[in-house]
Parts: sequence; structure tokens; C-alpha cells
Amino acid sequence: MTVLAQAPFDPGAEAQTLLNMLAWLATAAGVFGLITCGIYLAIQYYSGQPGAGGMYMKQIGFVGLACVMAATAGPLVSVLDI
Repeated sequence: MTVLAQAPFDPGAEAQTLLNMLAWLATAAGVFGLITCGIYLAIQYYSGQPGAGGMYMKQIGFVGLACVMAATAGPLVSVLDI
């Protein structure tokens, strides 16, 4: 039985450029999501409906969690050497 040695994987500079672009896009999407949730929360507060802001606070939590996941995905993968 012959075992072939695997060549080291080198994605090159193009892959790093793509990862940097995706990180910036995830950050921009997170900021846009937080601004959108804040606008909806302000509209609900202005209209005077009590208790309706809880839904938007939950959405802000989800957007914040998605931002943290997007920000830590790259460093986590580099630490794990996947």
C-alpha cells in the first residue's frame, strides 16, 4: 500500500484579499443592521406603543451576535490551522 504525501496548501495572496473583503462586508452589514434596528426602535418609541421595543432589542442582540461571529471567524480559523 502506497501512501502519497500531501503537498502543503498555499492559497496565495488572492485568498487573503478575498478574506479581507469579506471581513469588511460583514462589518458593514453589521453596522447597517444595528442602524436599521435602532431606527425601528426609535419609530416604535415615538409612536408610543409600550412593550413593542422588546422585539427590536432582541434583533439588536442577534445582529450583535452575528457581528461577533463574523469578527472572530478569521482569527479562530488561523489559530486552529484548518
